[in-house]
Amino acid sequence: MARAAAAEIRSDARGRILVAALQAFSDHGFDGSRTRDIAARANVTLGLLQYYFGSKLKLWQAAVDLAFVELREGLEAVLSSSELSDERERLRLLIRSHVRFVAENPEFVRLMHEEGKRRGPRMRWMADRHVKPLFEKVTPLIRRSQEKGVLPAGIPPEHFVYILAGAAGVIFHQAEECKRVTGLDPVEASAVEAHARAVEHLFVGPAAGPIRRAH
Repeated sequence: MARAAAAEIRSDARGRILVAALQAFSDHGFDGSRTRDIAARANVTLGLLQYYFGSKLKLWQAAVDLAFVELREGLEAVLSSSELSDERERLRLLIRSHVRFVAENPEFVRLMHEEGKRRGPRMRWMADRHVKPLFEKVTPLIRRSQEKGVLPAGIPPEHFVYILAGAAGVIFHQAEECKRVTGLDPVEASAVEAHARAVEHLFVGPAAGPIRRAH
């Protein structure tokens, strides 16, 4: 559903502006991005961009909202699925889904790195609107997994979340370095699946059987 919605967003002028803005903000940061360049990338006039969003900050906020749509819907699908037999399998699917998401959305990882390191109003807005609610959604799963011995009991949920974020995303954030050092293209499909398995193994242990996808 999330990908279908994203495809629909990209089909109209407003959606093209958002996609172009997300790419620009992730590549150049907020201060390094110009609305004129974003409009040109989206093949629209600057006036149309201003009509839809008014200001650069409002455009940035709308682009961040777009970046989190698929992540949020994927997480909610895993947490609410009745097809998963236990917390171990739910956690496995959460990890696999997150690895695949960051591999398929490198601009999301760059945006998070760019804004997450800064102490300012944009970081606070993004953290309060998106990151904190996601953290609060996944924390009960982490605690249940600890109670059942799936995860080590001594690791606070906040550390688990940030360790997972680093383990899942750094290889894709530094894809060019990875290719130079190892010869591996981490965004190639088989490499993404191998990385998903590796991160899953580190946190939950080896899995038997085929890899599942969240729908």
